[in-house]
Amino acid sequence: MSAELEAKAGYWNADGTQTGQELRILARMVRIRLFEEKLQELFAAGRLPGFVHLYVGEEAIAVGACSVLRDADKVTSTHRGHGHLIAKGAQPALMMAEIMGKRAGLCKGKGGSMHIADYSLGILGANGIVGGGIPIATGSALADSVLGTDNVTVCFFGDGAANQGVLLEALNLSSTWQLPVVYLCENNGYTEWMRTGDITAGEIAERARPFQVVSTAVDGNDVLAVRQGVCEAVDRARGGSGPSLIEARTYRILAHNEGEEAFSGQYRPQEEIDFWKSRDPVTGFSALLLARPGVTAEMLDGIWAAERKVIADAVDFATSSPEPAPGEALEDLYAAGGVA
Repeated sequence: MSAELEAKAGYWNADGTQTGQELRILARMVRIRLFEEKLQELFAAGRLPGFVHLYVGEEAIAVGACSVLRDADKVTSTHRGHGHLIAKGAQPALMMAEIMGKRAGLCKGKGGSMHIADYSLGILGANGIVGGGIPIATGSALADSVLGTDNVTVCFFGDGAANQGVLLEALNLSSTWQLPVVYLCENNGYTEWMRTGDITAGEIAERARPFQVVSTAVDGNDVLAVRQGVCEAVDRARGGSGPSLIEARTYRILAHNEGEEAFSGQYRPQEEIDFWKSRDPVTGFSALLLARPGVTAEMLDGIWAAERKVIADAVDFATSSPEPAPGEALEDLYAAGGVA
């Protein structure tokens, strides 16, 4: 990582030591894990409106990527977006209120799980449309290029979105104009309930090469490997060398969406799920940190305890927040019309 980028990584460089930064990275991964497990519990109890798509097992990608971004950098997300938002700095209490449909939520309770945004943090929004964030990220990068900033946009998208034509359009445009954007594919092996390998030709990481876009694949369960890969791509983008495509290979431990068992059937072998559980990114990174000089089990226990309180406080805040008034339903609506 360049000294300039490390110096401006904000939250992640607060301790000033490698061990301190890595403990903060683990804390953010733990926060995502606990937030998602709490949502799983709330959904089962019937306390959430609509479905939720949880990020358990993929925490290393969001945290590794966002750990090298500045506050002014931007991200676009997916329907499985809670992890991206937390990694970029969104407040769990405001997210929880949003997901529970409360007025105090980030989008006044109108976005819900799949459409949370926080422009103040450069979060351009989760997105219920498969591949919907790809053109938004490309437009964001174009804006920064035209404005002459050195900001970068990271576009999170899934393996299903890799088969959308808009990805090829975005790769072509961003390469032609050398835009500061990083396309980060979270390949978790399944496109909803279908094995991605059965419907996807070739390697996703190879799709950008015909457009002369730097491409690579990383272990999506290794937060430091993701961090390094995204760091190199961000450095290139910030320095004017254009876009990159990174395929982060991972696995979602939980369902495509909570409650899927009511209609999806058993589509994944238990042996496969168990294998990927053995490669849990949070557990693996914790073990790595425990091998560092000066890191103790008590320190890691303290991280879990602190983050449990953050999530408990978030639930309390959301639960006690008021519902939107019926009269607010038509507020914050925008329409674009042509000339008759």
